[in-house]
Amino acid sequence: MDASLEKIADPTLAEMGKNLKEAVKMLEDSQTRTEEENGKKLVSGDIPGPLQGRIQNIGEQGHMALLGHSLGAYISTLDKEKLRKLTTRILSDTTLWLCRIFRYENGCAYFHEEEREGLAKICRLAIHSRYEDFVVDGFNVLYNKKPVIYLSAAARPGLGQYLCNQLGLPFPCLCRVPCNTMFGSQHQMDVAFLEKLIKDDIERGRLPLLLVANAGTAAVGHTDKIGRLKELCEQYGIWLHVEGVNLATLALGYVSSSVLAAAKCDSMTMTPGPWLGLPAVPAVTLYKHDDPALTLVAGLTSNKPTDKLRALPLWLSLQYLGLDGFVERIKHACQLSQRLQESLKKVNYIKILVEDELSSPVVVFRFFQELPGSDPVFKAVPVPNMTPSAVGRERHSCDALNRWLGEQLKQLVPAGGLTVMDLEAEGTCLRFSPLMTAAVLGTRGEDVDQLVACIESKLPVLCCTLQLREEFKQEVEATAGLLYVDDPNWPGIGVVRYEHANDDKSSLKSDPEGEKIHAGLLKKLNELESDLTFKIGPEYKSMKSCLYVGMASDDVDAAELVETIVATAREIEENSRLLENMTEVVRKGIQEAQVELQKASEERLLEEGVLRQIPVVGSVLNWFSPVQALQKGRTFNLTAGSLESTEPIYVYKAQGAGVTLPPTPSGSRTKQRLPGQKPFKRSLRGSDALSETSSVSHIEDLEKVERLSGGLEQITLEASSTEGHPGAPSPQHTDQTEAFQKGVPHPEDDHPQVEGPESLR
Repeated sequence: MDASLEKIADPTLAEMGKNLKEAVKMLEDSQTRTEEENGKKLVSGDIPGPLQGRIQNIGEQGHMALLGHSLGAYISTLDKEKLRKLTTRILSDTTLWLCRIFRYENGCAYFHEEEREGLAKICRLAIHSRYEDFVVDGFNVLYNKKPVIYLSAAARPGLGQYLCNQLGLPFPCLCRVPCNTMFGSQHQMDVAFLEKLIKDDIERGRLPLLLVANAGTAAVGHTDKIGRLKELCEQYGIWLHVEGVNLATLALGYVSSSVLAAAKCDSMTMTPGPWLGLPAVPAVTLYKHDDPALTLVAGLTSNKPTDKLRALPLWLSLQYLGLDGFVERIKHACQLSQRLQESLKKVNYIKILVEDELSSPVVVFRFFQELPGSDPVFKAVPVPNMTPSAVGRERHSCDALNRWLGEQLKQLVPAGGLTVMDLEAEGTCLRFSPLMTAAVLGTRGEDVDQLVACIESKLPVLCCTLQLREEFKQEVEATAGLLYVDDPNWPGIGVVRYEHANDDKSSLKSDPEGEKIHAGLLKKLNELESDLTFKIGPEYKSMKSCLYVGMASDDVDAAELVETIVATAREIEENSRLLENMTEVVRKGIQEAQVELQKASEERLLEEGVLRQIPVVGSVLNWFSPVQALQKGRTFNLTAGSLESTEPIYVYKAQGAGVTLPPTPSGSRTKQRLPGQKPFKRSLRGSDALSETSSVSHIEDLEKVERLSGGLEQITLEASSTEGHPGAPSPQHTDQTEAFQKGVPHPEDDHPQVEGPESLR
């Protein structure tokens, strides 16, 4: 590297090259330290202050690029003549290397920080080339014959607006060319329609100025038919500019014909910084033009030496990597994308959107609902004869599932560099672009294999959830008190809201009572320890609280799930009402009790007479003739909110008659679960999932319970029949029978007690 500098015979530059060599040596020595736990390379000196520990591992070549910025500031202090010679040499060497690497013969280079800045300068060059009097007349020339810039519908967002703002052109000067609709990729420019647009603009007196083609669109990495577009531009005198990540493949030995045609275009913009994992490296726009005066006016060239120093970080990086290292990085990224694409073709439930672009370093895929294959476990929801609303609902469901899949994969395989994006035609998709991320994240082939393994492990969850969505919705709509909420962003089984008695359906504001019920419902459902996850949050289109049911990893009984939700919510609502009314009920009960006590006191006074109220006379009279007062009391029924007399209790107690408690009611659809079976699971009795031993033992347990229940009922009937028989047993035996029925041990009975049927169950 210092040999190139020493060619300029100057002791100052030679000394600078020597210092640079020593700096590189110190940098290489600092990289030899390794971490004991993972063996990764570590920079010896960390940056103190708030940035300590937050700088990513950028590698030696990254530090070389950063060194170029500080070195550029040092070089700018040289004498003007020395600075001019050095900057001219750096710029010419970098331009020559890039043109040779990317097969762009006799080209010039413009280095810029903003990626879109190069295209804006090219547009200025095209305007000065086509409008000879633009420097003199300015806007009047453009007004008489408006220029037209053609952009693809698949171009990156905001590109046309940026060009108009930089050039001072109105938005009607932009013409958006649609993509193919009948033949070819839906992300490639429609060449036939473009030619029609050009002819229409010429007939209207406009000037077709520039066409921006894509060698790898920003979304899915598709490449336009650049060869056909080049012929069309030559025919009508239009400047052809190409940009995209697929331009990096020009450095490889094998290049597809569509990308190879980009080497013949008028200009192209590349971003070698992300491709090589180099920080703070400028973008490069290569162009061909013979008039240096026009390029100077357009801003593509500059006489300032400091502007030429923009190429210094890339110059140092190319010196450090060499041609082999440069090509190897791009080749590694393309191999990763091909490896993932070949692996995903073997997965039945993943659709690849760029199957025709074998040389593209971008892989875009998504989980889709039309699941092929003969495995009945992964059959998706049938889609024939579906209404447009149902198709849209299924589209939103798959989009939510793909977003969930993307978030899961980014957490499980962070080195994969996956991104989630939304396409207009396909919906939510996942993009793998190692050319932009592999150099920084250090993506390897093992990471791609791990990515595929994680995708396969998440497919059962996705398929089961997609199957249960429609069934869950039907069950909710058929259940009174529940409202199904259609939330397109929720990836789980569904969203449901319980409508309580005071719920205002027309209001969109928050409901405190509903939030309280849903909070209690969430707590109860989480206590069941099922495989499902639940959460509460506001509704998609309002502020009302809802219950969100998460992903399902196994077959779930949607009917039991919905019944449990509505039953639990009703119980919480009833308990909440009882607690809210308790204060008022107790207050009224106390007032009624005070009135009853006052009445009882007056009645007692009338019954006993006035003489008994006199202190001395009353005591003597009560001694000779005691009063036989009845025991009257009051009991307060919280459920009914009323006072009741305690006279029946004393009467039953005096007669010795026990009160038989009513049986505990059970749910109409409560089913007996097998040992180890979690809530909301479908019954597996008789299936192959249970072993023979567990099935037999469970059936035997049920038979034992039925025999014990039958025997207990028979003993109860015999005990009741002996009460009216002439030879009835003694009261002691009767008490033992009653104690047996109630499950209470008798003090004189030494035999073991038999539990009741409810406790056995």
